[in-house]
Amino acid sequence: MSKVRGKDTSSELIVRKALHNAGFRFRLHAKDLPGNPDIILPKFQTVIFVNGCLWHGHECAKFRWPVSNSDYWRTKITKTQIRDSKNIAELECDGWKVDLIWDCDSGNGIESLIQRLSNIRRNNVQQPSEED
Repeated sequence: MSKVRGKDTSSELIVRKALHNAGFRFRLHAKDLPGNPDIILPKFQTVIFVNGCLWHGHECAKFRWPVSNSDYWRTKITKTQIRDSKNIAELECDGWKVDLIWDCDSGNGIESLIQRLSNIRRNNVQQPSEED
């Protein structure tokens, strides 16, 4: 357990590299926001959580309930899911858009996120006015 990292995980580094290569600039691990989001894009009022399937109980092919000490793990993962829901609700109440990228779909999740942010960027570029 002591080897498990909460920051700079391989999935998080993949997401950060993809965002940076697409031209986005961001902050990391904002302690002043609920849940300490992994990536913050202030310009787009968006936060990104890069979640591990095991630790956050994502129902996917990668996730299996641990067999040993199962009561402990069920309680721990359930509490994490409740905490995540609360933090997401607080962020959305404060006007933030929240994106979750899971370990299992980091490739697909990144591409759709970049596409959505690129569309927002294009729509926010002001068109030159035609003043005579």
